[in-house]
Amino acid sequence: MKKPTLTEQLLLICGFVVIIVVISLGIILPRFLLPVYEENLYGFLDNSLELYGTDETGKVLTDVVYIYTDENNIYVSGNYGNLLDDAKIESIIENINDNHGKFVIKKKVYYYSMKEKSNIQRIAITGSRYINYMKAEILKIILIEVGITFAIVSLVVIIWSNNLVNRIKKLKDKVDNLKNDEYNHKMVYSYDDELHTLEVAIEDMRVYLKQQDEYKNQMYQNISHDFKTPITVMKSYIEAYEDGMETKEKSLSVLKEQLNKLENKVHSLLYLNKLNYFREQKENIKENCDVSKVIFNSTSKFSLVRPEINFSLDIDKKNTTFRGSEEMWEAIIDNILNNFMRYAKEKIKITIKNNKIILYNDGPNIDKDVLNNIFTPYKKGVNGVFGLGLSIVQNTLKILNYEITIENVKNGVKFIIS
Repeated sequence: MKKPTLTEQLLLICGFVVIIVVISLGIILPRFLLPVYEENLYGFLDNSLELYGTDETGKVLTDVVYIYTDENNIYVSGNYGNLLDDAKIESIIENINDNHGKFVIKKKVYYYSMKEKSNIQRIAITGSRYINYMKAEILKIILIEVGITFAIVSLVVIIWSNNLVNRIKKLKDKVDNLKNDEYNHKMVYSYDDELHTLEVAIEDMRVYLKQQDEYKNQMYQNISHDFKTPITVMKSYIEAYEDGMETKEKSLSVLKEQLNKLENKVHSLLYLNKLNYFREQKENIKENCDVSKVIFNSTSKFSLVRPEINFSLDIDKKNTTFRGSEEMWEAIIDNILNNFMRYAKEKIKITIKNNKIILYNDGPNIDKDVLNNIFTPYKKGVNGVFGLGLSIVQNTLKILNYEITIENVKNGVKFIIS
């Protein structure tokens, strides 16, 4: 079954509104206005009694029956039989017990008005024709006015809806061509409305996706280069050993060193991918970790890498528990210390106090341009070094609802986790 377009839906709504209006004006409104019609009819009958059977122009009213009664006689107008179907005069008079009212004879409704003076009752009676006439006239006027108004409103709605549909089609074309650089993505700000806001959001998303594609391409190139370097080194030493240019011990030492680098890079990539799972389970992380134990283990490992570095720990034992698993905090601390190993001169200090973790090294200050992109994966950092470590740190801390900031201080750099 074909689904109606937006314009067809609006036309259906307009048709439905027409039906509602017709029902309201043709059935409901007349019932509400009936007391008004009747009040006007009683006024009309009162005037005709004052004018003795004529209207204000002197014309004889043939739709009104007049009955005059006194103590002995009853007088009726000549049109009595035609209007009241020759009903008995006595039964009609019995129904008249007020100055104004109505009664039913042979399923027909009649209205009357009575005036009494000097023991003479003057009664004017008419049928529903006058009320039906008023209903028809008023309904005709209302329908004409409503019809004209509705036609104008419908025309405006159709023009507006066509414009809306065209704008939505353009937005759809824009979405369909998000990755098509040859498509004209220029925005036309005709209206500052919700569709304009959506158009801006789509354009922002297009720019973001393009930046992400460029970033991913650059990242893949950097990853390829990062993996290619140790492989090339290992291959060179194997060939050198086979040609007798390097000793077995030296070759094995280099191969082991480069394999460790490759292993660390693979672990980093796997962990970075694992962060997507952690991100999805963010609200379900209930674990807490004693970070001091992770720090003790990590400093023990890294002290072997550079024995000349002095590790200083200042830990408040009452404030060492932080949200997250041991695996996550091990990744955070190890990647920061791995970064410190490159730049620290003689000292690394780690402080845990007031629900903050501060890691300091006495290496050189970080350049401002590098500092702005230091958490971007494979963005070149100090001395052209790039990698995933600090990106892993920041993303893991975000999942745990912590923040990390980096400050250049006198004679060193601080990493602050809070």
